[in-house]
Amino acid sequence: MKIMILGLLLWSLVHFIPSLAPLLKKNWISMLGEATYKISFAVIIVLSLVLIVYGWRHSTPSHLYTLPIIIKPITVILMLLAFVLFVAAKRPARIKTYIRHPQLMSIFVWSFAHLLSNGDSRSVVLFSWMGIWAVLEMIFINRRDGAWIKQPPPEWPKEFKGLTITFVIFVIVALAHPYIAGISLK
Repeated sequence: MKIMILGLLLWSLVHFIPSLAPLLKKNWISMLGEATYKISFAVIIVLSLVLIVYGWRHSTPSHLYTLPIIIKPITVILMLLAFVLFVAAKRPARIKTYIRHPQLMSIFVWSFAHLLSNGDSRSVVLFSWMGIWAVLEMIFINRRDGAWIKQPPPEWPKEFKGLTITFVIFVIVALAHPYIAGISLK
């Protein structure tokens, strides 16, 4: 589990740089250039994900809790919401008139949904950490960026296109979940 925690620390620290240490980001960009900064940032994030996945798969979980079976459909609904939020972050979407950070909120919802369905030690560490990180990131970004300037909602055809894309991605990820996470959704 130490490797997973190392990956989570790396993920968190690098993501916090733009919101908590803008001078460090500025120096990083001036030292490497904009394109190389983005590449180095992405490489570190991919490395952190590799550490998280490797650490998760190679740690021995201990059972902490089991919630009732009724939680499973609630988890599915929450996961669909997480996908709606995630896709909305990159597309025109009405939900952006209500939620300032849909991508970070999607990670929070994803974390919460997984905590409902996974009561083992490694899952609790991973999903609690990611949920707390998402909330902190929203707070730090809000503090950095100040007042929220809402965008007008998109026209309905764009909204429906985004929802269709979301549903297709949701189904693909649900079918691939055993291969991605090593855990069947049955």
